[in-house]
Amino acid sequence: MRKDKKQVIGDEIGDEQIKLFLDFEPVDATSPSLHKLIKAYRGLRIDDFERFLGFFKEAGLDLDGKDEHGLTFVEVIKDQRNAAEYIELIEKARG
Repeated sequence: MRKDKKQVIGDEIGDEQIKLFLDFEPVDATSPSLHKLIKAYRGLRIDDFERFLGFFKEAGLDLDGKDEHGLTFVEVIKDQRNAAEYIELIEKARG
């Protein structure tokens, strides 16, 4: 691949497709907000996740929702390989 070409994996995702991650609901004691964040984290690339956070905040959802063990999104993902980028986006979204 030429140096001036950026590798793109997969197709670009539109806003409506990103907003679909707001529709996911938990089947356990996990807060709906946390469940949506985890689904988006697992299903979106970092740039798309950043866009998702804008829609997430517009919907009035909680960046600090907890699971049945009392863990927040940041606490759930903190040990994962790419977590730092996502945690940075969460901190940025908090303001």
